[in-house]
Order: sequence, then C-alpha cells, then structure tokens
Amino acid sequence: MDLLRAALLSKSINFTKYFFRQRNKRKFVVNQHHEIISDALDLVLEGKITRLIINIAPRYSKTELAIKNFMAEGFALNPSAKFIHLSYSDDLAKDNSNEVRELVKSAEYQQMFPWVRVSNTTDSKKKWNTTEGGGVYAVASGGQVTGFGAGSVDEEENDLREQVDALDSMCDEVKFGGAILIDDPIKPDDAQSETKREFVNNRFESTIRNRVNSRRTPIVVIMQRLHERDLCGHLMEIEPGEWTVISLPVLYYDEDGKECALWPFKHTVEELHKLERIDPYIFQTQYLQNPQPKEGLMYGKFKTYGIIPATKRAIKKNYTDTADTGKDYLCSIDYVETEIGNFFLDVLYTPKAMEYTEPATAQMMSKNGVAISNIESNNGGRGFARNVESQLRLMGNNSIKVNTFHQSDNKKVRIFTRSAEVMNLTYLPEDWETRWPEWAKHVKSYRKDGVSEHDDAEDALTGTVEMRGKNLKDFKLYEEIEQNSKTVVFIVPDCDGMFAICKVAIGNLVYVTDVVFSSEVLLSSEISLVLKEWDIKHCYVESGKAFFPLFREVRESLPDLRCMLDNGNKEQRITAEYANIKRLFRFRTDYEHSIDYRNFMENLADYEAKYSYSAINLLSFASRLIIRNFLKK
Repeated sequence: MDLLRAALLSKSINFTKYFFRQRNKRKFVVNQHHEIISDALDLVLEGKITRLIINIAPRYSKTELAIKNFMAEGFALNPSAKFIHLSYSDDLAKDNSNEVRELVKSAEYQQMFPWVRVSNTTDSKKKWNTTEGGGVYAVASGGQVTGFGAGSVDEEENDLREQVDALDSMCDEVKFGGAILIDDPIKPDDAQSETKREFVNNRFESTIRNRVNSRRTPIVVIMQRLHERDLCGHLMEIEPGEWTVISLPVLYYDEDGKECALWPFKHTVEELHKLERIDPYIFQTQYLQNPQPKEGLMYGKFKTYGIIPATKRAIKKNYTDTADTGKDYLCSIDYVETEIGNFFLDVLYTPKAMEYTEPATAQMMSKNGVAISNIESNNGGRGFARNVESQLRLMGNNSIKVNTFHQSDNKKVRIFTRSAEVMNLTYLPEDWETRWPEWAKHVKSYRKDGVSEHDDAEDALTGTVEMRGKNLKDFKLYEEIEQNSKTVVFIVPDCDGMFAICKVAIGNLVYVTDVVFSSEVLLSSEISLVLKEWDIKHCYVESGKAFFPLFREVRESLPDLRCMLDNGNKEQRITAEYANIKRLFRFRTDYEHSIDYRNFMENLADYEAKYSYSAINLLSFASRLIIRNFLKK
C-alpha cells in the first residue's frame, strides 16, 4: 500500500490513471500531451511554477488532469490545502467541485489517503471544506456575464475575495497550500464580445490579482484559445515572461517535417483537416491555439487553380528568402509566371539548417523544371546561392540560372504595400493549405500591423510579385535622350504569338521610347494610327508573307516603310545580337507607365530561360539594322 501510495503521489499522471480507472471502470488512454501537462502540474505542486497557462483543444482531457485529479492529489499532499476553481459556467464549476468531493469521499481514495476527510459543516457543490481546514470554492469566472444578478454578484465577489485571502495566507506558510484553478473562463460564443471578454479580464484583475499577495500562490489557467484578447492573451501581454505557457496545437511537425496529430486516438490528421475546412477560424483558434483577428489580417481568400491554364507567356521561376537568424524560416517558392499571374508549384518552408535546405532547394527547383532562381543575398544568402548552384550542377542540371540580389527595402513596408498585388496575381493549388500547412498557417495569420512573429513566408510571397519583370540587371535604363536623335520604328507582327512594335531614338545609344505589345493582331488602320501619333517617318517590318498585304495598306500612309521577309533564324540572330542589345539599348526608368511597355520588359527579362522571346527577337531585329544603317562610322 505504501509503495502504491508513493507511486500515485510521485507523478500527477500516475494519480490520474489510477483514479480514472477506479471511477470510470476503464483505462485512461495516455498520450504525450497528457504527460506534458502532468509534468507541468508536478512543478506547480513542488512550488517551482506559480503562474501556469495551458492551452489545448476542447475534449483533450484538460479538466480531468488539471482540475479534478489535481485538486484531489493536492489534498492528498496537504489536506489543509485550499482551492478556488473558476469556470465560465457556474454549473460547470460546481459539477467539477462535486466530482472532486465525491472522489475524496470514495472508498478507493480513503483507502489510500485516510487523512483527507470532507467536513460535514460545509458540504455543498459550491463550497466544501476538509476537516483539516482545507477546501474548495467553485464559482463562475464571469459573474453577471453568466447570469448573476447585481446583488448576488456583490455578495459573491466578497466571498471570492475572502477565499483568495485565505488561500494566499496558506501558501505563505507551507510548500503547497492550494491553488487558483481557472478552467475555460469564458464561453466560446462570448469571446467575440469585447464587453464580455473584458469583464472576465477585469474581474481577474480586481478580484484575483489584487488579492494575491504571496508569490507562492499558484494560479493555473487552462483553456482553449478563443481570441487574441482572451484571458490568456491578456495575461501574456501585461506580464510577458511571468507565465509558463504550454501551448499544445492539435497538429505539429516532427523532426523530419512530417505533419502529425497531437492525439491520434482522438483525431487523425485527416479528421483534423476536415474540421479545419468546416470552420478555419475556429480551427486556427481553438484547435491550433493561434488566435488571429478576423479583421486586420494582411491577406484574404487566395485564388486557387486545378490546372494551370494555357497562356501566351509562361516561365518557371523560383524565389528564395534565406533565414535571417536561427529562429527564422527559409522560404523557397517555385512558380509559373504568366501574363495572368503567378501559379505556385511548390513551397519549401522550414527552420532547418542550411545542410538540409541547400540540397532540398536544389532538388525542388530541378524537379519542377525551374528556369530562373532569384535568391536574396542578405545574411549569408550569397553563399547559400553558390551552394545551391553547386548542388544543381552536381545533379547534372546546367540549365537553371541562379541570380542573387541584395534586398535593401524594408521588409514590413514591402509586404504591406504589395499585398493587393499579391492577392491579385497569386494562384495557389486547390489543396495548398494541406500541401503546405506550415506555410499556409503563417500566411493566413499574418497581420497588417506587422506584429506577427515570423514574416519569412510573406517576404518570399511578396518577392514573387516584385520579380515580375525584374530580371533586368543586364539591361540599362535612361532618364534623358540625347539631342538630335533619330526616331525609327521596328515591327515584328508575329513572334511567339505577340504583335510587337517599338519606337526608338537613335544617337550614340538606342533609346526605346515607346512600345506596343499585344497578343492580338493589329489592323492596318490601328498600325497607321500608332505611327501617325508617334510622327514616324522611318519604319522597318519583319514578317512572314501572310502579313505582307497588311503592311501594303500601311505603306499607303507611310511610304518609307520597308518590309523584310522573316527568314526563320531568330535564335541565331538573338544569340549574335544579345551583347549589342545590352551594350547599346536603354529603356525607360518609368517603364511601368504603360501596360504594354511593362509587359514588354517582363518578356525581355524572361529571355535567358528561352521560354519566351518576343521582346528580345524584336530588339535583335532592330539591333542588326541600327548597326548596319544608323551607327556606321
């Protein structure tokens, strides 16, 4: 008997397992989260923790462990211990109190701990004592919020304060003298009401905190998270670092990055994701213990796709933001950039070290057939990029171009100012939330006020939009054109599905001043109108024979229009003229002033991937003629 008694009092989980079986005639199914909670409660009993918050989903045995059996074990250690138990429901608090009382009275408990006796003088659900002066006082945490009238609230408030004072005095005298146990202090439906929420928080401040004088008086709050400003959020905000916080989301990731259910006996991963689909907000708050404001989130509902649609322009890219510090995440995104938007293919989002992320990034890009990778060079990113490129070459992939760049703009400002573009241009797979759950969790919970713990996911997400048309470091921009420059127009009516016209000013350099870049074939009248508006005298066209009749009509209004037959050697000419284009051509600094010019520049930026070459083909045609006819010495 002594050995069994010692075992029961050595760990809270042992006590719970034993008396749960005695009361319910069935086994208590122990999971890792039970042991985590039990270990924390043991430290409360030992006086090593005095302020404890436990956040866990509903129906995960929290009340069984931290209320019913904890109080019963506390009495076994010290029959004069005093407990105050608060819950959102007066009936629930009293029912818990009654179950503890019945457990203490039970033959099994009395056989183990005969020194704990319930007094006959005060023996009700709300308030009962032990013969040694200990006892339980159970009441609703919300007072009038849960239905009490004004008079009874005042009477109850005084009674509660007296109980706190008595407990405070007890905890000053002995190692463990009892505790204040708060279990679900507010009802889920009431948590969305600021009035009801603040009433509970204020009652804690006025009746609990202001009455507790002893540092040794334990306070345990155990609840599912319901709101940013619920009691747990309130306490952690005003007393950061003072509370030991145990947060137990129902989904987590093991060391290999595999998604796991906290308690498979209760819910499998698939069952949990079904709950998430039913109500994402409730799941994020009550099950993942990650309350977020319904208002003030940076992103809304993302566009999704089942199949990537056919587009005129498509290039597979990668954007990678390496981890800034040891606590940060690496975020690497593979996506298809089109004129419609960015279609995400894959996401690598992990806090693991570079020994893992470098080969993982290379493998992901190679698997998805990425053409261009843009990697931030900040905080070791340049070395990361070199190692990723080495991995690619060792894998036999010689086609992916790896670019590095320094990101000097403020991260939070970039994320905020580009958020509308992100929502307009980003397309995610229909199952993106289950395919990339950790990334999805962070993106969905990122706040406009920038107080979110991590912003690596949002940084990379923003980067995919910023990089549209930004692979232009090989091409120079201009602000002013040389005087006495000669204006000429070049037209290629059908290259990779684009009708392209560019107006250039030729001096010592070549300035691209305006562009028409359309996926539709222009009518002769439309071409003539453009040339008239530009006041053009010289125009060169390269086309197949099918377009010759079109330009005969244009020539009637522009006699100096020269039409040349497309000989089909585009790739060869582009390769030959590429260096000249980089050396001679200059582009507008404000190229985003028109949709056509911006699309032209984005297309130009994609050339090296060899997926789209409409813009570079037009420039190679122009370059050859300009060098032959206008830049001769």
